[in-house]
Amino acid sequence: MMVTSNCRLYLTVVIVNIFCTTLTVLYVAEHVLHAGPSTATCSPAGQDVAIKKRSPLTAPAARPLGTDVVPSLVSGSDYLRDPKLFKGMAFSLEERQTLGIHGLLPPRIKTLDEQAENSLRNLRRFQDPLNQYMYMVDLLDRNEKLFYKLLSENTMELMPIVYTPTVGLACQKFGLAFKRPQGLFITIHDKGHVYEVIKNWPESDVRAIVVTDGERILGLGDLGAQGMGIPVGKLALYTALAGIPPHQLLPITLDVGTNRQELLDDIDYIGVRHKRVTGEAYDEFIDEFMEAAVRRYGQNCLIQFEDFGNHNAFRFLEKYRNKYCTFNDDIQGTASVAVAGVIAALTATNTKLKDHTFLFQGAGEASIGIANLIAMAMEKREGIPYEEALKHIWLKDSRGLIVKGRSSGGISEHKAPFAHEHAEMKELGDMVKELKPTVLIGAAAVPRVFTPEIIRDMATFNEKPVIFALSNPTSQAECTAEEAYVHSDGRAVFASGSPFPTFTGYGKTYEPGQGNNAYIFPGASLAVIAAGIHHISDSVFLSAAEGLADMVTEDDLAVGRLYPPLDNIREISVQIAKKVAEEAYQSGTASTYPEPEDKEAFIRATLYDYNYDKTSALPTLYQWPEEVQKPFH
Repeated sequence: MMVTSNCRLYLTVVIVNIFCTTLTVLYVAEHVLHAGPSTATCSPAGQDVAIKKRSPLTAPAARPLGTDVVPSLVSGSDYLRDPKLFKGMAFSLEERQTLGIHGLLPPRIKTLDEQAENSLRNLRRFQDPLNQYMYMVDLLDRNEKLFYKLLSENTMELMPIVYTPTVGLACQKFGLAFKRPQGLFITIHDKGHVYEVIKNWPESDVRAIVVTDGERILGLGDLGAQGMGIPVGKLALYTALAGIPPHQLLPITLDVGTNRQELLDDIDYIGVRHKRVTGEAYDEFIDEFMEAAVRRYGQNCLIQFEDFGNHNAFRFLEKYRNKYCTFNDDIQGTASVAVAGVIAALTATNTKLKDHTFLFQGAGEASIGIANLIAMAMEKREGIPYEEALKHIWLKDSRGLIVKGRSSGGISEHKAPFAHEHAEMKELGDMVKELKPTVLIGAAAVPRVFTPEIIRDMATFNEKPVIFALSNPTSQAECTAEEAYVHSDGRAVFASGSPFPTFTGYGKTYEPGQGNNAYIFPGASLAVIAAGIHHISDSVFLSAAEGLADMVTEDDLAVGRLYPPLDNIREISVQIAKKVAEEAYQSGTASTYPEPEDKEAFIRATLYDYNYDKTSALPTLYQWPEEVQKPFH
């Protein structure tokens, strides 16, 4: 009886184990057969392992992690539905037949170049910039590599469409234009669960995040959740202008509400419908986001802050810069590109930094960032002590000239170093007459504040007045290029934040340079990612500014351009990345080891390749030795 009982117990255990194993196999099969292209990836210590599942053939294709494809988990239909895999009409006949998509595409086989030419013709049919923007968004949703080829090789024409100034209009109309997810929306009501929301992003190898809370979008103010267009546009430029692979990039909008009543009353507004949450709850939310991002993607994940309000931008930069790999493009990126223009202007005017007096229209994050970097440049390049360099720089805010003991107050901690002994003044025109600046910089989004009289005054006491109208978009510019040239009798050295057309007059044709942050942040970010820079100091941006200024040629200066042509921006980004990486290794702030001997070659090896003409969707076929394939006898 004991033997029989033991046998029965043994059989029962075996049957239960078989049953459980069968359930497990069925569960796995269900999730493999009915989930989307998948790759299990090893994550850094303490992080989750992301497993991508395949979706049914009748459902939209899931996006594979990165650009790697597991052939057994991707169907032919996936190649038609996934923008990372789709090649349009470039699939070869062999690919079409093998993947089972023959007949689903027109019979003509096109090259990538032919597709790009067709896309440009289609784009140019639209006259309205917002329609052109929507066409580019649709193209990105259909064919990712074709989108980046188009943007990378037609930067001069297309960057104003996918970024400033058109992206500002796109943000204003985002409620009407939204079609499908392009980034993560994390709301204040997700507080306590931010990590769970971040885990929903389908990519695990994220190297850079651009994040905004939508409070100060360009010069347009508080757009709330509709500010998502900015991180999406910024990261598109990371790839197009610096070759950072798109699957490594994540746009995020932190939606804490909006104080713009017209949005709260708009039936098409896409964000949470209440006033902005501020104070301790807001700060705790931002802290939780930073911790969750690093927990998910690692300490080296770059987090770029974008278009936060002035009152938050500076304190977050100071709070996080030595704890995380982070920077604020509105402060540091804008400063870098502006200082590059100033350094180039030194060559155009045959002067040194110490010869100049700088007057800023505006004392927000951009102006203070530029002013600080100018003082650093004066110290680094000309040996002028930093405190002495500050005396060359004057700032005007909404209350007037920033001076010591100003009766109207409003001098914050970040403005205080620029408060000099002087009588109080209210009007910019009076300041120009009194201070006689050699360099006039606008970065406060006050349109046409550089009046004809102010420009004429600048030209009166300067042989070559330097005038930078840096505010975006074009409608917010302090003056146009034409106004700067006309009212200075063609002598102005001019740069702007938004593009302006060429101007012909005074016996020459002027091609005003656009001091766009896109010259700086893609290349600097590429260096940070490639070299593994943990913390990003202002010296990184001064190096980037010097690198950019070094690429301005005599031919550029001859036509009034203080920046190299944007159509060469990808190469510019690589050279900036090389310079920043070299200095990072010299200063010991790089963490990618062993240290590459050829920094430029190392950086180029990381770049995203958008060409698919020579890339087959089919797996590589190869033969085994004939003797190992013989049947067994």
